[in-house]
Amino acid sequence: MPLAEHLRELRNRLVKAVLAVLAVAVLGLVYYKQIADFLTEPVREAVGCEKGFGESVNGEACAELTIQGLVAPFTIMLKVALTVGVIGACPVWLYQLWAFLAPGLHRSEKKYAGAFVGAGAPLFVGGAVLAYFVLPTAARALLDFTPEGTGNLIPFDEFLDIITRLVIVFGLAFELPLLLVMLNFGGIVTGRQLLGWWRVMVVAIAVFSAMATPTGDPLTMGALALPIVLLYFGATGVCLTNDRRRRRANPYADLDDDEASTLDHAPEPVAQPAPPDTGARSGDEGGPPDRFDDAT
Repeated sequence: MPLAEHLRELRNRLVKAVLAVLAVAVLGLVYYKQIADFLTEPVREAVGCEKGFGESVNGEACAELTIQGLVAPFTIMLKVALTVGVIGACPVWLYQLWAFLAPGLHRSEKKYAGAFVGAGAPLFVGGAVLAYFVLPTAARALLDFTPEGTGNLIPFDEFLDIITRLVIVFGLAFELPLLLVMLNFGGIVTGRQLLGWWRVMVVAIAVFSAMATPTGDPLTMGALALPIVLLYFGATGVCLTNDRRRRRANPYADLDDDEASTLDHAPEPVAQPAPPDTGARSGDEGGPPDRFDDAT
């Protein structure tokens, strides 16, 4: 298609994706309070003040979620609804993205891309769910630094921002093995290379976990780093299997075009040819051999 047709197609796909997000966001507005309770329940159970401001049942530091300002509740409701719309409508806008890119792909590329999209969604959801369960532990670790005789007030909009960042970080971190598999299927990296990088990758994952998590405690870092390390080794196993399959299908795939052949090019002795048949033709003494005619 010409460029104008591509732009028109992109516009139509974007409009459909935005309408889907807005439709799900309306449901988020209707069930805003239930969704807010679902998001805050783990943290409230972990660090909520049960005896009063700044006091908990077991004497540990606690916190209260607060909303400041007259317009803040309405703004928070819109933020929650929009977040729900983007997450809830992800099958629709992912399909629109796929429908826009699919005509330019070959059949094999469509097959691989569909498999990657199908694997990427569960990985992202798995990271988001892990972030949801890690957040109470992170909040409890942060509140342990509270001085004696003081209380904690957590703005609800700031709390939503923390949840969003954790979900995005954990979800994208769980996409690392999928990225490595895509690079391997594209012929950029090999499974043997990934296996040789495991020490560097483990250290890099640990550093990333320390920077991405809101706390520096080993429990929260390990909750993010350990699954990513396991997924990394799982992706390495998939890459090694794919390399083995590729070598069986094409044993010359790893050879360089400029690489010399391993064949022995030394000359071999050639045997002497047999002498021609000089026998006379039957009934003609001294004539040419039987296999020649008169013209020859």
